[in-house]
Amino acid sequence: MSTNGKTSSGKLYSIAVTEGPNRAPARAMFRASGFTREDLSKPIIGIANTWTEIGPCNFHLRRIAEAVKQGIREAGGTPMEFNTVTISDGITMGTEGMKASLISREVIADSVELVTRGNQFDGLVCIAGCDKNMPGTVMALARLDIPGMMLYGGSIAPGHLNGKDLTIQDVFEAVGAHAAGKLDDAGLEAVETHACPGEGACGGQFTANTMAMACEFLGISPMGLSGVPAFIEEKLEASRQAGRIVMDLVRRGIRPSQLITPKALENAIASVAASGGSTNAVLHFLAIAKEAGIPLTIDDFDRISTKTPLLCDLKPGGKYVAVDYQAAGGSRLLAKRLVDAGLIDGSCPNVSGKTLAEEAAEAKETPGQEVIHTLDRALKPSGGLVILKGNLAPEGCVIKVAGHKRLEHRGPARVFDNEHAAFHAVESGQIKPNDVMVIRYEGPRGGPGMQEMLGVTAAVAGIPELTDTVALLTDGRFSGATRGLMAGHVAPEAAVGGPIAAVREGDIIHFDIPNRKLNVEIADAEVAKRLKEWKKPEPRFARGVFRKYANSVSSAAEGAVTN
Repeated sequence: MSTNGKTSSGKLYSIAVTEGPNRAPARAMFRASGFTREDLSKPIIGIANTWTEIGPCNFHLRRIAEAVKQGIREAGGTPMEFNTVTISDGITMGTEGMKASLISREVIADSVELVTRGNQFDGLVCIAGCDKNMPGTVMALARLDIPGMMLYGGSIAPGHLNGKDLTIQDVFEAVGAHAAGKLDDAGLEAVETHACPGEGACGGQFTANTMAMACEFLGISPMGLSGVPAFIEEKLEASRQAGRIVMDLVRRGIRPSQLITPKALENAIASVAASGGSTNAVLHFLAIAKEAGIPLTIDDFDRISTKTPLLCDLKPGGKYVAVDYQAAGGSRLLAKRLVDAGLIDGSCPNVSGKTLAEEAAEAKETPGQEVIHTLDRALKPSGGLVILKGNLAPEGCVIKVAGHKRLEHRGPARVFDNEHAAFHAVESGQIKPNDVMVIRYEGPRGGPGMQEMLGVTAAVAGIPELTDTVALLTDGRFSGATRGLMAGHVAPEAAVGGPIAAVREGDIIHFDIPNRKLNVEIADAEVAKRLKEWKKPEPRFARGVFRKYANSVSSAAEGAVTN
């Protein structure tokens, strides 16, 4: 849908749908939906909403959409809202339903593209709340290349119990403590009751807040507006402002391809590294880059993270939550730190109409804040993401080093062919200190859908004698709430005969983070012999969207995309 043309009003694409005598039938149907002839003469802006009443991340987005629509009308446009799907990771975690999460990213991108192309909107605002909403909608924006933005619904407030801030991470870890006999039924109930006080996405620097923040640095989200928490009144004014901004984009003809550039992608990746963000950002930015036609590889994440210090003390590895990040100064303050140090390109534009450097110049730091550190007080000299390769992961795997100090681990493999078997082993006390849990056949094709392993990793983290003594690797994914020595996205995956399929119980596995290596300590000839004897398992789904996804999805090292 890209074009270099524009009109003074911004009404460009929708003319083909609304103007001329032969479009009377279309106008008649629009009138039946409440739109007037005057409405149809204005630029038509699609509002792609990921609203659902299933889970707190998205159930408030109808109010956000109404505010965005008000801003669009005030600026002379006509908004038309439609809905797309969403899957709550926190609700589906640990069940077969979690397989739907990453797949939903592709469905979101496809559905937004279909509705937008079908109606030939002049602009687009994508309202997102949960983990896969944001990359899915940004993929659609890159694909469509019409003026638009992604607006985040905002973070949840932290819960409180016994003077401690809580997030959903604490509930998952409480499950592990309960299974180990460290927490009684009443204690588990108390954590469950207090952790999630209302609307908004999970409160740490988990995947939702990672992607929301990184998309501000990418330029496709308005800096300072997306980060406003979900539950405060200012969120509605921020959303109205977003509506006015999209009309400015439409009139100026500013398209995503002018924002999502190689330098902007590097800025976004640097923000993930500096904030200790989710490993899922690797998958998602590889996918966004592919939609934008920009070369990006898994090795670029390690290159950028290596030169970017860890500055943000955020959960799951740190102390603070997203609300604290915003209160400390938010993305403008982090951008100022990175721009001033020459670690990101301040010339990249934002949908706001300002450059990243101009946004950073407006940073207001809260006196005494301890969330966003200065470079001379960096938490670590390099960022939170590391890419390991070796005979277990020839195409690479992703590990997050924020929040733990272990840089090396060698131990015996405990092998599980699905997540549920691994969780049962933790719950029943079968995992011992120094073990390396290997969870396979959970990759993009094998799962299908790369389940997140938060149930397992949080259970391990909730058992004190295992927290800092066990390592884990998987061809599946981790939640942004995961902490500990955990390597995910191991590629090639087991389902296509990757080396992880050759690992046997008791094999010694070596994590060597300084040298970026992940190896099983057996001879190459033995690995080859085992893989020659390996038999490809039957697909877990014979039909439907899961089978279609498994048949078309790429390696995790390429973003697990389906095109």
